[in-house]
Amino acid sequence: MAKRLLKGGRVVDPANGRDGIFDVLIEDGVIAAVAPALAAADGTEVVPIPAGLVVCPGLIDMHVHLREPGQEHKETVASGVAAAVAGGFTAVACMPNTSPVNDNAGVTGFILQKAAAANLARVYPIGAVSRGQKGEQLADIAELKQAGCVAVTDDGHPIATALLARRALEYTRMLDIPVIEHCEEQSLKADGVAHEGFNASSLGLRGIPGEAESIMAQRDIALAELTGGSIHIAHMSARQTLDAVRVGKARGARVTCEVTPHHFILTDDRLVAPLPYDTNTKMNPPLRETADRDAMLQGIADGSVDVIATDHAPHHHDEKHVEFDRAPFGITGLETAVSLCFDRLVHANVIGLSRLIELLSLNPAKILRVAGGTLSVGAPADITVLAPDLPVTIVASTMMSKSKNTPFDGWQLRGGVAATIVGGRAVYVNPAAALALGV
Repeated sequence: MAKRLLKGGRVVDPANGRDGIFDVLIEDGVIAAVAPALAAADGTEVVPIPAGLVVCPGLIDMHVHLREPGQEHKETVASGVAAAVAGGFTAVACMPNTSPVNDNAGVTGFILQKAAAANLARVYPIGAVSRGQKGEQLADIAELKQAGCVAVTDDGHPIATALLARRALEYTRMLDIPVIEHCEEQSLKADGVAHEGFNASSLGLRGIPGEAESIMAQRDIALAELTGGSIHIAHMSARQTLDAVRVGKARGARVTCEVTPHHFILTDDRLVAPLPYDTNTKMNPPLRETADRDAMLQGIADGSVDVIATDHAPHHHDEKHVEFDRAPFGITGLETAVSLCFDRLVHANVIGLSRLIELLSLNPAKILRVAGGTLSVGAPADITVLAPDLPVTIVASTMMSKSKNTPFDGWQLRGGVAATIVGGRAVYVNPAAALALGV
């Protein structure tokens, strides 16, 4: 593979404490050097990075639904990774609630074969905690890890019982992988479809209280403390859950958490305006009240939140174009996350750019125990080139994802992606950023 030198860009690499003008030399798909004013040896392709762009470790989305196998009308591995690289993500971790469920090496291998054929973003499968995600028997977690899974979860459902959760944490501790938990106390959630509060009541929608999430989080954090296992709280939405995470961390529990852009931007006011009963505002956990949204922002700012993940949940138009009660939960997120984070976090002075890279790259790599999250010498040359001031208008109809279910259609934002590089190869270049990377 030819050498490539990214010349003169602002490099933001929190793992190595870098934030300044550096050159990045790529050789044989890995980072060979990062330093100011590197000389280009014979045969090296020199790529000048225009002023105003940022070179950072490749972004990693640790919560994505690729739907394949079994739900290819919503998304495929190929369309999902195309959406990922367009959104600046060099790697994604995909949830196991496919059909059949990813609870065995055969399904894991199928997903990895599809990812290899697409040859875009890296794909890290996540296996099921229980067989068929039925909450009855543990899946063969050792087999799943050996096949390539980097974590286990019954996402879409919580782990059904405290005993099953305990056993999962004990096994995953031995295997050094995390359990990712969809926190939802089922009897409290019941048949709810929106956050329990004034807005849901005014529309006649059944509610889901924040306590349905926090009670389950408290259970699992306590079990992580008991077992020494690693628990990661997925798509946190309730302020009480954030409190539980803080307490768990203070007590020494191995607990981490993630927040999605829709949960730190939107509130349940969107249920009623601008379009009542818009099913693109139906997600699980639901959009919550302003106090919860503000708590998520505070957790991002003060370091309590470890990761921003999208919970990319594509659904076909016909599935979403029904009554609110009947529509599936979830929205797409891979192609909107970076612009939303820039506009509502960085440019709003909630956090700085280095902290954003921690949330979107460094910390996901650490939690999943995968390569990446850094531009250290010898690391894979997975790089995202960001355009912090790029004007972006979200247009759902032009998205690479097969599904277009987003509440952000038409939003005008500041900040986006210029290019995505995986293994030293430019797999996405945004023409609007006017960046030529030799493709």
